[in-house]
Amino acid sequence: MPALTPTQWLLCILAGLGVGVAKSGFAGVSLVHVLVMASIFGDKASTGVVLPMLIVGDICAVIAFKRHAVWKHVFRTLPIACIGVVVGVWLMTRIPATAYKPIIGWTVLTLVLVQVWRMWKPAMFDRVPHSLPFAATMGLLAGITTMMANAAGPVMGLYFLAVGLPKFQLTGTSAWFFLIINLYKVPFSLGLGLIGKDTLLFNLALAPVILAGLFLGRWLLHHVPQKLFDGLILAFAAVAALMRIGVFG
Repeated sequence: MPALTPTQWLLCILAGLGVGVAKSGFAGVSLVHVLVMASIFGDKASTGVVLPMLIVGDICAVIAFKRHAVWKHVFRTLPIACIGVVVGVWLMTRIPATAYKPIIGWTVLTLVLVQVWRMWKPAMFDRVPHSLPFAATMGLLAGITTMMANAAGPVMGLYFLAVGLPKFQLTGTSAWFFLIINLYKVPFSLGLGLIGKDTLLFNLALAPVILAGLFLGRWLLHHVPQKLFDGLILAFAAVAALMRIGVFG
């Protein structure tokens, strides 16, 4: 078990709640707990710490929202996302974390701006979201960012918003996509030495907190209107991207 201060444990508990809330459909929240864990364990090491937590959240989310999944969007993005994971592994062995962190921030921020533009001028994007090149591009970005920083939640959230999925279908589709891709990432993280006995014990301690976060997020999902839901995803993604770029210090 990692040696943490009481303040760090409190932050980790909040991060665990964030995992659950994110897996209930508020994808942009995911970058908040990514940043919390990165500040405690380091950018690269935190990816292995967070991955089992995400899988626990994925399993709970699949159980809760499986009937809402739209599988055609999983099949369109998952194969290229798996290739993106391999690209992410290669990048992790070649460049320092301080270099790829702002890259991810700029990528997510660009996607947020594109989505805002689409909402402002929808006629300009009538055909783009449903095209195979768009799905492949978003899947590739998701694969790279999920391997390098567990930061693909906003990427896929933006894609599912772009293709017009309502919030419950978005949550169910996202749950299956991330359960599969995160399980696929486990051998790579083990190979990089990012998952070990201490981190797994830490993950086990936080599992009940993740479950509590999922229930909290599910309650919010029933009480937050669709337009506000879409806006919250974009807002969380934008703020988290700016944090990764270093705008807030």
